[in-house]
Amino acid sequence: MPRLPKFDDVQLQAALAELPGWTIRGGKLHREYLFPDFVHAFGFMATAAIAIEAMNHHPEWCNVYNRVTVELTTHDSGGITENDLTLARKLDDLAHKLQ
Repeated sequence: MPRLPKFDDVQLQAALAELPGWTIRGGKLHREYLFPDFVHAFGFMATAAIAIEAMNHHPEWCNVYNRVTVELTTHDSGGITENDLTLARKLDDLAHKLQ
């Protein structure tokens, strides 16, 4: 499968305009989700894992109590690509349903 092209600065700024709550940190798409409690945060991660595996595009993420921190990048492309935006949208939709 060919590598997806990584976004340039103009494309990244346009993408961020479509993704409220997301920022660029360390060259990766970054977001922190807050949930009512640990069960909701863990439920988000468990449910998201199904979509993540289906995409075969795995985030860097961690959970501390009610917070889930997510960072997205396409390692094969050396930066942020359309795959990262697609996954960010999916995570936002899922988080919205659980918050």
